[in-house]
Amino acid sequence: MENQHVFRDIVNNIEKVIVGKREIIEYSITALLAEGHLLLEDVPGVGKTTLANAIAKSIDCGFTRIQFTPDTLPSDITGVSIYNMQSGEFEFKAGAVMNHIILADEINRTSPKTQASLLEAMEERQISVDGNTYALPRPFLVIATQNPIDYLGTFNLPEAQLDRFLMKLSIGYPSIEDEKKMAAYYIGQSPLKSLNPVTDAKTIEAMQQEVKQVTVHTDLISYIIEIVDGSRKDSNLSL
Repeated sequence: MENQHVFRDIVNNIEKVIVGKREIIEYSITALLAEGHLLLEDVPGVGKTTLANAIAKSIDCGFTRIQFTPDTLPSDITGVSIYNMQSGEFEFKAGAVMNHIILADEINRTSPKTQASLLEAMEERQISVDGNTYALPRPFLVIATQNPIDYLGTFNLPEAQLDRFLMKLSIGYPSIEDEKKMAAYYIGQSPLKSLNPVTDAKTIEAMQQEVKQVTVHTDLISYIIEIVDGSRKDSNLSL
């Protein structure tokens, strides 16, 4: 029951900066607690970056925004080993992915090789550089964005990459009334800067463990598997 209050507190806190999108916020926190990742496919300016930043601030965790471009390298994401002349040893310099909440902005604008550098991080919660493995901080959530309209100079995410995302969401434009509220709220101030944490990483980790204990009835599991099996045999579906 206590964790239900925490969930509600996080959602209410994020609603201070993302107006009129409670369902999207709830889905995002659900993905976090289920240890999944989010793909936001939407036009610019609807609050994708603000959502990611607000989640990080609400749970008192680190936030990194990675602006993906065609010249972004895998080492920019995972990190690189640098030779230290004084010690005579290689030292690991962490990449941008070494944080709690990662915003992979316009992920389809970078090369497939760089996109693939996120695969291990998203699936295994670790990265490998020069034969060494480094654990990522927990909780860990990747929120990737892509513009569904602009296809010039983009690389479509392969199935293996898409499979790493638990949810694909679209925030969408706000209603006229919500947009009026936002306009009035943001004039002369930045609500995101004044957003305070309502919980911490340790509590989120405990909630993630609690999620794993949720009982799913065998009848429901059987029903899901039958739907999956049916989709594989349906002649109208190619995959």
